[in-house]
Amino acid sequence: MIVVVLPVQLCSLANVGREIQLRMDGPTTIATVLDALEAQFPMLRGTIRDQVTLQRRPFIRFFAGGEDLSQDPPSNPLPEAVVMGKMPLRVVGAMAGG
Repeated sequence: MIVVVLPVQLCSLANVGREIQLRMDGPTTIATVLDALEAQFPMLRGTIRDQVTLQRRPFIRFFAGGEDLSQDPPSNPLPEAVVMGKMPLRVVGAMAGG
């Protein structure tokens, strides 16, 4: 089981708690986790990544194991601790401004 932690706004949209557990079969990457998340919660389509290009939306970041994975290719394998469910994959809404 993969544990995904979502920002509060997306939790409200999907009507779920902060942590979501997803059962993953096969390779576990950011792309496959987002595929599973959007399949289970279709109202999240287009909120984390663009529906057409599948590129990460601006101001959305991915963190796992204390590392920022946002700039990594979404097809890279996730850290083993995340795959084993020991650490969550965090989806974070970044802030900007001055």
